[in-house]
Order: sequence, then C-alpha cells, then structure tokens
Amino acid sequence: MNPTMYSIILSNVAIGTIITMTSHHWLLAWIGLELNTLAIVPIIAKQHHPRATEATTKYFLTQAAASAMILFASTVNAWTTGSWDISQLTYPPACALLTLALSMKLGLAPLHFWLPEVLQGTSMNTALIIVTWQKLAPISLMFMVHNSINPMIMLIMAMISTLTGGWGGLNQTQMRKIMAFSSIAHLGWMAGILTLNQNILILNLSLYIIMTAPMFLMLKYTTSKTIKDLTTMWTTSPQIAAPLMILLMSLGGLPPLTGFMPKWLILQELVTYNLAPIATIMAISALLSLFFYLRLSYIATLTMHPTTTKDSNKWRFQPKPLTTPTMTLTILSLLLLPMTPLFCP
Repeated sequence: MNPTMYSIILSNVAIGTIITMTSHHWLLAWIGLELNTLAIVPIIAKQHHPRATEATTKYFLTQAAASAMILFASTVNAWTTGSWDISQLTYPPACALLTLALSMKLGLAPLHFWLPEVLQGTSMNTALIIVTWQKLAPISLMFMVHNSINPMIMLIMAMISTLTGGWGGLNQTQMRKIMAFSSIAHLGWMAGILTLNQNILILNLSLYIIMTAPMFLMLKYTTSKTIKDLTTMWTTSPQIAAPLMILLMSLGGLPPLTGFMPKWLILQELVTYNLAPIATIMAISALLSLFFYLRLSYIATLTMHPTTTKDSNKWRFQPKPLTTPTMTLTILSLLLLPMTPLFCP
C-alpha cells in the first residue's frame, strides 16, 4: 500500500475513534464508529491473501451489523424519549439492544465468534490495532451509558467471556488466536467492573493496552506466529525471550507482576458488592488463562542455554534489539504493582 494512503487511512481510524469518544449525540457517535470501521477494512485487506480477504469480510459484516443495531437502538430511544443525547438512554429495550451491539463490537462472549478468525488472517501490526485501539470507541460509549446498562447482563457476559477466553486459549497453537482469546478474557474482566466502578475500568483498560502492545511488538520482531516458533526464540534473540517470558506471566495475572493489579481490585470490588459467587467463577477462569500463559513462558525458555551463539545470521532472521518504546511499555507492564495503593480508594 502507498505510504501516503496508509497514513491517511490510519489517520481516519484515529479520527473515527476520537469523534465517537468526544460526541454527545448518537448520530455523531455512530458516524465515528462507521468511519473507524471503513478505515480499518483496507488495512486488514492490504495483504492480498485469501485469509486476509476472509478476515476483512468477517470483520466488516460483524461491525456493520453491530453499527446498525446501535443506530436502531438510538433511534428507538430517541423516538420514545425525544432526546438524541447519549446520556439520556432510558428506554429498557434500547438499553439491552445497545449493550448487545457494543458487546459484539468489542468481541465479548458469546458474541466473540469473529475476533479469533479476524486476528488469524491479519498481520501482527493490524492485529495489535484491532485488540487495542479498536476497543476504545465501544468502551467509551459503554462508559458514557454505564448508568443505563443492566448490571446482571454485563456480569453474565463477563463470566462467559472470562471462561471462554480461558478455555478457548488452551488448545490453540497460533499465537494470534491465543492473543485473541486473551483479549476476550481481559474484556470480560472490564465488563465485570463496568457498572460497579468506572475508575477501575479505566485502569484495567490502560494496563491491558500497556501489556498487550509490547507482546505483539515482540512477536513481530521475532516473527513468532506459532507456539513452535517460540522454541527457537532463546537462541535467535535472548534479549527478547527473557522479557517475553515475564510479560506472558504478567498478562496471566501472576503476582507480583502488574497484570495482577486489575484482577485483584476487580475481585475486591465484586466481593464488596456481595457478588462473591461471580468473583469466584472469574477467579477460577483466570487460572485457566494463567495456565496457558505459563505454558507459553515455559516453551519460550525451553531451549534456554547459558552459551548462546554469537552468530547473527540465523536461518530465519537477524535478531533485532528492543526499541525504546517497546522496552518502556514492557517495564511498565511488569513493575506497576507496588503503585496499587495509589489507585485504591
């Protein structure tokens, strides 16, 4: 793709999200979502491969259906209440329909069917955009209407998402599909806290992006697309293998790493609201996710040897050092747990 066109399309992806996040009118928010969707479609399809075309079609149809549901829900609410203001979502059927539509846009289970397949058909850079930046607009809309959302609907979807993310990632061998189920599980934790404490939601979203971005960048630098590729990482790029191992454990929520912080705060909040059974189910599902993260960490360091070769001409690629932004994000994703008291009430 022409660099100029690529820059324009990426700018439209950013502009669409910003329009949605800053709008107070349902039509303006819908326009931002549509601009965002139409801009990301050529980025997914730019590889000119059947898998990329399939991923583009699935992404477009899913997002278009979700956008149509959002427009329909906002129209029904405006017809009933006489207001197009986002904060005036008071008609219960419109609230339920909007919740389902935004959940489909995010990839919350049981509306997650498109996310693993789309990520598997795209490049690492595009997959990174889909699981981080593309989540901001729907989550911002959920944040703005959190008072109108039925808490039990979100808690049920949160439990299903965390269980689906844990079970689904167990038997995967493709790294992008594993990261897709990881994203579903993390979104489940965000959905669980959405209607209870919005500050923890923002903290969880920020830490999710901080942990996911360096993960995808490391996989891109080492060209690791499957679990099998991780077994050669230590010999080809030991300076990436060691941080990757710890980063995987942080994504799994293993204390004392940063990934444990949002899970700890969310479980504490659920127990405070007398939702201990739901907290128990989500904690058990987190153990499923932690299992396959620990398995990946073990595989990444399986070939660890104290005397690695100095030859840079490997059969797959020449190893690259970590860039400063990637290293900074990696450090943040590992060492923020001691700051937890600053985020607690």
